[in-house]
Amino acid sequence: MAVDPATIALSLISHTNVGKTTLARTLLRRDIGEVRDEAHVTMEAERHTLLEVPADARLELWDTPGLGDSVRLARRLAGRANPIGWFLSEVWDRFRDRPFWSSQRAIRNILEQADVVLYLINAAEAPADVGYLDAELEVLGLLGKPVVVLLNQMGPPRGPDREAAEIERWRQRTRNAACVRTVLAFDAFARCWVQEDVLLEAVGRALRADRAAAFDTLRAAWRTRNRATWRAAMQLLADRLARAALDRETVQPEGWTGRLRSIGTALGLRREGALTPREYAMQALAERLDADIRSSTDRLIELHGLEGKATGIVLTRLAEHYGVREPLNEGKAALWGGVVTGALAGLKADLAAGGLTMGAGLLAGGVLGALGAAGLARGYNLVRGVDAPTLNWSTTVLDELVRSALLGYLAVAHYGRGRGNWTAAEHPEFWQEHVNAVIAMDGERLRDLWKQRETRANRPEGKGDGASTTDRAGPELTAALEAWLSQASDALLARLYPNARF
Repeated sequence: MAVDPATIALSLISHTNVGKTTLARTLLRRDIGEVRDEAHVTMEAERHTLLEVPADARLELWDTPGLGDSVRLARRLAGRANPIGWFLSEVWDRFRDRPFWSSQRAIRNILEQADVVLYLINAAEAPADVGYLDAELEVLGLLGKPVVVLLNQMGPPRGPDREAAEIERWRQRTRNAACVRTVLAFDAFARCWVQEDVLLEAVGRALRADRAAAFDTLRAAWRTRNRATWRAAMQLLADRLARAALDRETVQPEGWTGRLRSIGTALGLRREGALTPREYAMQALAERLDADIRSSTDRLIELHGLEGKATGIVLTRLAEHYGVREPLNEGKAALWGGVVTGALAGLKADLAAGGLTMGAGLLAGGVLGALGAAGLARGYNLVRGVDAPTLNWSTTVLDELVRSALLGYLAVAHYGRGRGNWTAAEHPEFWQEHVNAVIAMDGERLRDLWKQRETRANRPEGKGDGASTTDRAGPELTAALEAWLSQASDALLARLYPNARF
């Protein structure tokens, strides 16, 4: 015989046009209801399953109509047991004052269904300016259900200290309402999954004792689901970084005509539209990275239950740095070094990174560059062990790719579905600071990972036709990068949300 699961219901309540349905979409990870910038869009309470553990427990979310005239609603609520009051609420108001009738439906939903009320506040308003707040909290207090206040419409993510200060302002504003158990920041547009666990913890504390066991099961399942998404995201990003680290492009041989053209390029003398073999190689390397970032970001967006595409990805800063591996003719090294050194004044040779690390002129002009001494050329060839000139991404680029991967993950993980299709936006400045901090904490291990790519990158291509190695990312490097990213992102989320346990 089937066992009915224990059902725990959350009623989502707010003043009209504060964003209940938008937040419901974010929590549910799917589109429900109708969202318009006007009052009383939702006219009936709608039930949705947030999470279900078969034959054990189910967590439901009710998206309710918005509250309107709260003072009038409080008076009507006091007389709801009166037959005339019932007629006015269920018959007369339905036809003569439908918005007010819808508000009464929200109250009825709380009375009949809710274990805990999630009450949304528009945090874009100043606490002292929300005139309807006291009347609505009075109504909720009459119903006898515990209330968790959620601050919605808080704007872009802010640092922990600023967020805590904003929460404290609203705690002071609602401190006289006995029904309010806690106040949390939970923006439908910019919440992160670790904040969901903070919300569930608050709900668990507000529940009756006889509901605790079922809710603990649901909370554990919710956390397991979110952690699985996080692990999948780290694997996705590790795959991308490993492909970039191992990618290389062989520069096709060129005769003396091509070399003279390259010197002309370095000196700023080049026919419009003419590309050297090395420039073709640079272009191929950059195009593969761009395509890989786009496709993996699309998968990351889908993984988080969002829609949209990663359009307009700018690789300007990344493409400014190439690692160049080139076997030099020892007999000509001094000559080439002398000619090119004069042309490339101000550009630095970064041998440890695998060649030359250059500025934007590398893409714009396709400057060759060279090492300036026969002895250094001999050591360069020996260390690299390559048979043909190749280009790969320098460690400078790889470090930037790690940084952008963590920032990109934060952007997607904070993007609520209620906001619509995912679109890239400027990162909050404090994100960059925290990302830099977690990278610095374990930067030495990251540098060791980049060293691991050399033995794999030096393996022959097999076909000898300049094909890339993007489709053969090393499993060992990928696994090591995944472990590093998991630890770094875990520390990053802990810095951003010190009160969360995930």
